[in-house]
Amino acid sequence: MSQESIEAAVFRRLLSHLDSRKEVQNIDLMNLAGFCRNCLSKWYAEAAAEDGITMDKEAAREIVYGMPYEEWKAHYQTEATPEQAAQFAAQQPDSAGQ
Repeated sequence: MSQESIEAAVFRRLLSHLDSRKEVQNIDLMNLAGFCRNCLSKWYAEAAAEDGITMDKEAAREIVYGMPYEEWKAHYQTEATPEQAAQFAAQQPDSAGQ
């Protein structure tokens, strides 16, 4: 098995794992790990572009979410709690200091 095929298998397993944990919100992932499903989608589209494949944001999101993003949001996304939002805001670079 090549490194590329191993990496592909790991990526598929990550997507499967995230799919089985729909209760884990993107803000939770961002607060704990610094990335979320939307980040994976962006990285996927960027990798496709590097390979000469044109892929818009929504097509990449559908691959990562396993369904159209708007459908996923309607079924699984909840409103961020004030605590989640505060933690997320505290982790963002200070735009005044940039």
